[in-house]
Amino acid sequence: MRVDASDDALDTLFQPFADGVLSWPEQGGALFLRARDGVGLRQRPRPGLVCEQDYKPAIDALHRGGLDTVDLDSLPADQRYPLVLVLPPRQRDEARALYAQALARTAPGGRVVACLSNDEGARSGEDDLGRIAGKVGSLSKRKCRVFWTAPLDGPADPALAAAWAGGDRPREILGGRFLSRPGVFAWDRVDPASALLAEHLPADLAGRAADLGAGYGYLSAELLARCPRITALDVYEAQARALQLARTNLQRVPSSVPLEFFWHDVTAGLGDRGYDVIVSNPPFHAQGREERPDIGRRFIAVAAQALNPGGRLWLVANRHLPYEVVLDERFGEVRTVAQQGGFKVVEAIKAKAAGKPAGTTTAKPAGKFAGKPGGKGGARA
Repeated sequence: MRVDASDDALDTLFQPFADGVLSWPEQGGALFLRARDGVGLRQRPRPGLVCEQDYKPAIDALHRGGLDTVDLDSLPADQRYPLVLVLPPRQRDEARALYAQALARTAPGGRVVACLSNDEGARSGEDDLGRIAGKVGSLSKRKCRVFWTAPLDGPADPALAAAWAGGDRPREILGGRFLSRPGVFAWDRVDPASALLAEHLPADLAGRAADLGAGYGYLSAELLARCPRITALDVYEAQARALQLARTNLQRVPSSVPLEFFWHDVTAGLGDRGYDVIVSNPPFHAQGREERPDIGRRFIAVAAQALNPGGRLWLVANRHLPYEVVLDERFGEVRTVAQQGGFKVVEAIKAKAAGKPAGTTTAKPAGKFAGKPGGKGGARA
């Protein structure tokens, strides 16, 4: 995200400080949960600020801006802050768990300050924070609502806070076949678009494969089960919590195929790795409700770059998304395999004489995922 880009929720989060309603702590710093870089964060110095984020594009932007980031799992259990800022996610169980975590990280006399846009549940978010923290103040601006607690000495309802703290923990789904958790795309089911793509994967797919935007690992598991000639599989996901689940789920699959896992922003490119097969149900939202077909188009361009000549992309997307131009530009052969339930399955084959398209990135992926790194993937078709 560009620092000069509009982010109404982020800007409104800092409005009480700009208006003098709240004061930035003089000592002890502040913890920013699900932080994003942007104008509101940059309007004045924020001494002692540390940021948490599990969505790779967002944490990359924080790092580019020189902001300090932290993995909550690495913080001492007794680490507390006089101010905890929160940009809650849309999924309510995940958001409630984040409010409980924010309270647990707030020092005695400190405050929690959170902000949501009105169309992402601002009123419900304010009510939820009030249920575990007690009375809250609020103000509205930019079609968003920022709300904050009184100075705290622990939760007003400790039992409810404890229950909510575990509300987004991993749990088994689909009869125990997969482990998932709230906040991950299609977390408690098989996404119908991914199911449609899996149903049409041909058994003759062979060689080194990649799953771009893997979520909790459903498509990767189906690829391994349906295509016995796959020899290696790389799993890419921008949301840290989803990638952790994919690692666990794919270790359960009875397969000897070597696996690698990357916490990575696919739109940055995949470097010089060459693949024979790529499967993807690409996201077309980032961290908000706004439709972003440019993300899906970039996934397609990156896949074309990363495939070996003759390599095959198997893609599923909403039928209305305008991907045909980039598919035709980047691939030698494109065919629609299926259309059902508002989705389309496409096979695209890279021309055997094709080189790398001009102007594409050769940035290498961030390192192999090994434990929670601290960055959230977008909603898919």
